[in-house]
Amino acid sequence: MITSSINPHSAILNPQSERLWRVRKQGASIDARLRASEPSGDVELQYFYEGKLVFAARWPTRDEAVVDADVRLRDLQRVGWTTHW
Repeated sequence: MITSSINPHSAILNPQSERLWRVRKQGASIDARLRASEPSGDVELQYFYEGKLVFAARWPTRDEAVVDADVRLRDLQRVGWTTHW
């Protein structure tokens, strides 16, 4: 991971972002989204709770970001969140 920060620009409003997954539990949702950073070539992995950005981290490659998102998805599933597209 390169850096982590909260980004004020919502990827939900950015058509260049890609949703990796969404989980739901008791009416709430969490999304993991990827957004390419130009011109550096790295990617920003963003997590949204109920549509609001709560955490973002930059990764040098898409593959590294996807691995992190997969680990977090499994953690959420272990505590009762279910995938929902």
